[in-house]
Amino acid sequence: MAPQARIAVTSGEPAGVGPDLCLTLAHASLPCEIVCLADRELLSARARQLGLAVSLQDYQPGAPARTPSAGALSVLHVPLAVPAQAGKPDTRNAAAVLAMLDRAAAGCLQGEFAAMVTAPVQKSTLIEAGFAFTGHTEYLAQRTGAALPVMMLAAGDMRVALATTHLPLSQVASAISAALLEQVLTILATGLRRWWGLAAPRIAVCGLNPHAGEAGHLGHEDRDIIAPVVQQMRARGMDVRGPYPADTLFVPRLLAGFDAVLAMYHDQGLPVIKHAHFDQAVNVTLGLPIIRTSVDHGTALDLAGSGRADATSLQAALRMAANMAAHAA
Repeated sequence: MAPQARIAVTSGEPAGVGPDLCLTLAHASLPCEIVCLADRELLSARARQLGLAVSLQDYQPGAPARTPSAGALSVLHVPLAVPAQAGKPDTRNAAAVLAMLDRAAAGCLQGEFAAMVTAPVQKSTLIEAGFAFTGHTEYLAQRTGAALPVMMLAAGDMRVALATTHLPLSQVASAISAALLEQVLTILATGLRRWWGLAAPRIAVCGLNPHAGEAGHLGHEDRDIIAPVVQQMRARGMDVRGPYPADTLFVPRLLAGFDAVLAMYHDQGLPVIKHAHFDQAVNVTLGLPIIRTSVDHGTALDLAGSGRADATSLQAALRMAANMAAHAA
């Protein structure tokens, strides 16, 4: 990919590790130009706190993309309402956190940015500030007009997508429907073909219940909803198989036969990939009209400003966004 591609990086919760991680990008070798959306004074203060030598340069919209210089970080200033303290979220800064997402998404839709990468936000702070925020995935879908976003974590050859995302466990079973699964599987297969170049992606589908329902004795959803959808998608030419019991599907010798797994809910699939690839996995939102990737971890308030935050996941998210943008070019 040409190094001139421009990717927006939102710095996330100002009291978390997002600003710290963004500062490390000034010294990273990356295949694209980075524009960091953040409060400039926060970045300057956090750089001093961490002892990092970083030259903060004002982003100039409309200027030709360029290869970044070592030690420099291009900053699109999004002012905070009050100064941020590491480890101490403030609801007064919630609007600025969302403003970063709005600006990056708008820039992607308009072609200003090739992709956007997001550092973690503190959901509880946004909710306490009065915003109905369930997660980046849902928020960006609403902002970009996407009918159905699909959350997927990817690391190496391991990819785990979710049929439902940020739902209480008590609501998952009622949310699983044939229509939802057909949509999610179509979006997942389309994404695997477009962004990863897999001509005929092989997708394994997890059951919802223990033992994939045990022939209806441990729940009817696997037999009555999931299995018929799998058969319908196979009849349409898609290589989809299941439902498989989740406790055995992730055994390496079985997993090796698939390009992706569709889990029914958040904590069914994500603990597995995070155990195997934490700090290397990338959160990808499929089904959007833009490219969006993210880190696989939270705000780590206890690490903010300490110099102990690991930027591996953020850099992996940037490289994946750059690779996806190259396929779109």
